[in-house]
Amino acid sequence: MCNACVIENVKRTMLSRRSLFTGAAASGAAALAMGAVSARPALAQATGKVVDLTHVLDEKFPTFDGQPGILYEENVNFDQSGYQLWKLTIFEHSGTHIDAPLHFSKDGKSVAELDPAGLICPLCIVDIKSKAAEDANAMVEPEDLDAWISANGEIPKGACVAMNAGWAAKVGTPAFRNTPDDNFAFPGFSKAATDRLAELGAGAIGVDSLSLDPGNSADFAVHNSWLPGGRFGIECLANLDQLPAKGATLFAGAPKHARGTGGPARILAVI
Repeated sequence: MCNACVIENVKRTMLSRRSLFTGAAASGAAALAMGAVSARPALAQATGKVVDLTHVLDEKFPTFDGQPGILYEENVNFDQSGYQLWKLTIFEHSGTHIDAPLHFSKDGKSVAELDPAGLICPLCIVDIKSKAAEDANAMVEPEDLDAWISANGEIPKGACVAMNAGWAAKVGTPAFRNTPDDNFAFPGFSKAATDRLAELGAGAIGVDSLSLDPGNSADFAVHNSWLPGGRFGIECLANLDQLPAKGATLFAGAPKHARGTGGPARILAVI
């Protein structure tokens, strides 16, 4: 056989093997991609409407301890320097914010260590406005979850289940935080409900009130059980009335500071 024939034969063999490996790699990549998709929670098919679930944070926004959650100090003055800059002092659990596992555990995940995939998830909204209108310390109970499931189907794995107690409308009034005789009073979740959500595989809970636990809680049972399990919570949500009970996708813009037990967050929903 001539040298030219040998060379051409080698070329054909190499090209054939290259095609084989390329096809195998493409099939493998496709399989991996399908696996990744199937491992993620089922997200809504969005129409493009974005609802901001975040309150504006300023010095007047209600906080658990009654102290301002954010303080401003002018660092650079525009008239003097042509640009402006604030020095901020921010307390982690202020405004619309995330509670990370580290908030109620010695060595749980910090807010910076939360899995980014879990910050984008299906949003399920449980409406307890009628109960909360009669009892400021009303709670989401297992029967509320049963009613939601009966009306809307199963709660997706990894979902954020949010309580809508109509409490966001009280921001800016003393009733968001206290009774007239200055006792804590606001709705939250019961431990029985969050234990059930943990069994169902929910990844987060959210409230439109000041705390995951109701205002009259003496033991922070939800904080002490839900967060150490590696899950997170969102407090002081806004605009839940603008969303359906199911079908929205939550985007939690969690802060990413080291050792963070939580922090103010930009929370968005897309439907």
